[in-house]
Parts: sequence; C-alpha cells; structure tokens
Amino acid sequence: MTTKTARVADLVRNMVHDGRLGAGDPLPSTRTLAGELGVARGTVTAAYEQLDGEGYLVLRHGAVPRVAATLAGAPRATDRPVRAERPPPARAAHVVDLQPGVPNVATISDRDRRAAWRHALAVPVAPRYPDPTGEPALRGQVATQLALSRGFAPDPRRVVVTAGTAEAISLVVEALARHGRPPRVAVENPGYRAGRRAVVSAGGVLAPVPVTDHGLDLDALRTAQAHAPLDAVMVTPSHQYPLGGALPVARRLELLRWAAAERVLVIEDDYDSEFRHRGSPLPALATLDEHGVVVHVGSFSKVLDPSLRCGYLVLPSGTGGAPDGGTAAAEAILAARTGRGATVASVVQHALAHLMSTGALRRHVARCRRDYRDRRRLVAEAFAGLPGVRVRALDGGLHAVLELSTTPARAVVERLGGRGVQVADLQDYVVEGSGLRLDGLVLGYAPPPVAALRDALRTIRAEITATG
Repeated sequence: MTTKTARVADLVRNMVHDGRLGAGDPLPSTRTLAGELGVARGTVTAAYEQLDGEGYLVLRHGAVPRVAATLAGAPRATDRPVRAERPPPARAAHVVDLQPGVPNVATISDRDRRAAWRHALAVPVAPRYPDPTGEPALRGQVATQLALSRGFAPDPRRVVVTAGTAEAISLVVEALARHGRPPRVAVENPGYRAGRRAVVSAGGVLAPVPVTDHGLDLDALRTAQAHAPLDAVMVTPSHQYPLGGALPVARRLELLRWAAAERVLVIEDDYDSEFRHRGSPLPALATLDEHGVVVHVGSFSKVLDPSLRCGYLVLPSGTGGAPDGGTAAAEAILAARTGRGATVASVVQHALAHLMSTGALRRHVARCRRDYRDRRRLVAEAFAGLPGVRVRALDGGLHAVLELSTTPARAVVERLGGRGVQVADLQDYVVEGSGLRLDGLVLGYAPPPVAALRDALRTIRAEITATG
C-alpha cells in the first residue's frame, strides 16, 4: 500500500471510529473524494478496496460505497448521544475465529463472481455423465496457470480435477494400494491433519518424519525407508504446514533423486504457493522433476473459497529416469479417479475456468497478496519482543505459528476460547503416538475484519503473558 493510499484509508477509518461516519452511511465516489483530497482517483480506489477487505466498507459494482452495516462500534453518527451520562453497556459477546486454513472470501469482486456463475449456468448441459477427470475448460486453465505461476507446463490431459486436496491424496493412496498391500506413506510431523486422515481412510499406513526449520528432514526420511519400505512421501515443500519452513532447492533435488532411486512417489502439496510474502517463490518439485516421481496437488480452497471443494492433481510426467517414467502411477491414479467418477459439479468447474480465463482470479490473488501482507505485519508487530514466543510461518500463506517456550499452549487455547477468540493448538498437528510434544498456537489471520484481528491479537498477547 502506498503512503498516499494509507493516508486516505486512515482518514476513513478515523471518521468511522469517531462517529462522523456510521454504519450504513454513504461515502463520496472515488472521483469526488480524489478531487477533494487532491490525489489520483486510483489512490482512492485502492484505499476503498483495502477498507472493503478489512470490513470497514461495502463495495458493490454500480452502487455508492457505504460503511459496513454490521461494523462493530460504528453506530450512525445521528444516533450517537452528544454526551454519555453513564458508561455504555458492554458489547455482546462475539467470536473471532482465527482457526487456520480459511482465506478472506470477501475479497473476490462481486461483479467477477456473478459473471462467472452466469457463464457457468449458460454452458449447455451435455446428455452424458461428466468426465471423471474434469471439464476440459478447467483442466486447460489450470495447466496455463501452472505454467505462469509455478514454472511447469503440464499437458492438460495430465490434470485431474478433485474435490479438494484431501481427495487428491486419497486417490493417490488408493492407486498405490493396488499393489496388494497397505501403502506406507511418509508424512511430515507436525503436518497436515486432513492429509493424514485421507491417507488412513484410503487404506494407507502413516510413517511420521520430523521436520527442520527448512522443511522435511531428509536424513530422517532415509531412516524411515530403512526401517520399512515406503511407497510415497507427502510433503509441503514451499511452505511446510504448519511450521512454515521452505525446502531449499538443493534439498528438493536431493529428495527427487532419492525418490527415483527408491521408487517412492512424491506427493507435493502446493497448498498456498500463491501467497509468498518474503523472498522469491521457490520452484515447485514438479518443475524440477526429471524422473517422473511427482504428483503435484493444488487447490482453490486457500485462494477463493473452501466451500467450493475443488482442487486438482497433476499426474507424473511420464518421462525421465524412473523405471516406468511415472506411467504406472499415472495409470493407477486415473483408474482410481474413473472408479469414483466425477466429484465436482460441472457448473463449479465452468465458473472457476471463467474466473481464470478472464483474469479475474489473477486480480483477486493480487488483492489478497496486498491484504495478507498487511495482516502478516500486524501479527509480527503484535508479538515482537514478547519473551518466550517465537513467531513462525510468516514468509507466506494465511497463518502464523506462535511457539511457546514458557507457557502451556493448551491452557492459552482454552482461556482464549472463553474470551471469544478461537485458535488451534500446535500439538493437534502432531502425529498421534509419535512421541513429539510441541507447545504453540496456530492462528489464521485472513478471514476476520482487520479491526477484529487487531483486537484478537491484543487478547492473545495478554493471555500468553497472563498464563506464562
């Protein structure tokens, strides 16, 4: 956000908080306010978009910008008493949900959203069952997007649409189970809980592997392989979930060479690579894969809306130095997909394809990046210098981890719940029975209005200090 944009946004915020603007009140058009303030119209537009994302304003195409009708603490200026004769009553209890894994679903343009659904509903309905691998329009757009953002350009026929990341993982494990024995899958510890559940529900066996500050511990992975042969390893190399480490390029290449030599499939969960807040994005494992060992998994849940339940996987390349170039794994995954049939409605797929082909998704991601960077800064500032707290996972994504060295996390989580702030316990991400013990909080900073996020962060800091 530029300095001028920040000043315009601060002006509006202050007018809301001191009562000059109340809930539901109209604001000047961007052109009018720009003329009054002597700034470019684009500066006011950017400030309004920022305030819309924070929950201060409601922007609707063709309508007057207004203060959010549900904004806490912003009664209409005409309704405010001139003088308070007694302290105002306490606010009604409300919950600020900082459970991780949910994006800010309010940032997508209403105009773009409606256009996508209109387009999807106008697509003629074919008199047949849908292709279980997905609609060609969406598969083609995913392939194009990966070429632009992740550095590899798969044939659209290698893209398979899934009902989110968990289903993609379960399809891979189901394919591996065709060997006639329960597949053994190495998983990060701590790591993605829904991914572990997907492995187990598809008949797999978990092999927990510890992580370092830079992601999966490859030495520990070799030890797990020596203990009992692995069929696959599931990794989040670009932003380890939940601790946030990024696997360096040299270690990525080492992992791929090892997987090819040991004939182990690599499931790359690229869950929030669109949101890199510091440093350059690292290449996806699939970009570096010369052996045909990587199944690349992506999702729209962290970008748009988890309720869409839509993701995808990219089959192994089918070329390279692996014994079969990934062909056998690809064929087994396709067989599993065909056996289950399509799981994502065609209308959802066509809507997503329209958002991608028109550039609406790209614009949405750019707005989210700006918004999330500001929220990340608030989190970093809220806990700076707090003894016994290490803030992690802020290089990218939508969440942060507060490692606690002197405070029992479970007690903090419970006390915060009583005060209307919901966060996750880091211990819940540890593989059960592995013996690992972690004290920390995991919090998502994307969904709530910024004003509510600020209040919640102050509450968390106060509870950590009081409980320690």
